[in-house]
Amino acid sequence: MTSIILVIIWILATLVLTSIAGILGKKFGVEFLIGTMAAMAVIANVLAAKIVQFGPFTVAGGIIAFSVTFLITDIISEKWGKKEAKRAVWCGVFANVLFIVSIFIVISWDAAPFAKELGTMFDSVLGLTPRIAIASVVTYFVSQSHDVWAFHFWKKITKGKHMWLRNNASTIVSQAIDTTMFTLLAFYGIFPTAQLPMIILGGWLAKVLVAILDTPFMYIVIRIMDLIPSKIYRIQKGR
Repeated sequence: MTSIILVIIWILATLVLTSIAGILGKKFGVEFLIGTMAAMAVIANVLAAKIVQFGPFTVAGGIIAFSVTFLITDIISEKWGKKEAKRAVWCGVFANVLFIVSIFIVISWDAAPFAKELGTMFDSVLGLTPRIAIASVVTYFVSQSHDVWAFHFWKKITKGKHMWLRNNASTIVSQAIDTTMFTLLAFYGIFPTAQLPMIILGGWLAKVLVAILDTPFMYIVIRIMDLIPSKIYRIQKGR
């Protein structure tokens, strides 16, 4: 019970920080949110190296960081539109590719003689197999692209009303796509086939919880953003 309470606190803390990023994005430009999106995508990959317990399920440690990237794309979609949301997705893809390439380079680099043990620990924690790395990038792109499309689909269907519906409908389905694709691409043939459905279900339910919890944050962020004027860029001669 204590661990579940801590997880809920961590989820809420992450949502608060992501909401602050959304508010700052309105003040300083969508690039602030796009940068946050890319950072969270990379952080999720780093934290995914640890498998943790989530109630009766086992999930990747990066699940909270990854889940809030959907909140970010929804905020961008709501305030800046589909074009900027797609740009955020591509930035996240590029950041992930850059991270993976950098990790492979450092892991293949021989550790200094006095730091062999530390190097071995680094390799064991952050080492990604090519299969998992490819699965991560592919599923990120597919699920996030679907989220952007579905968000605007539901916004059109509801004529701009019921933001809670487009926020949850787009995110929950996109996370089901992500969890299923990643588990099958990364672990099919490695883990017993009978365990895969439980891995998929556990990961998806954890992401659904984050999606439900982020709904009031979405409303709060959008409301505050509506009250903040966009940054006015002044070009001064000689500066």
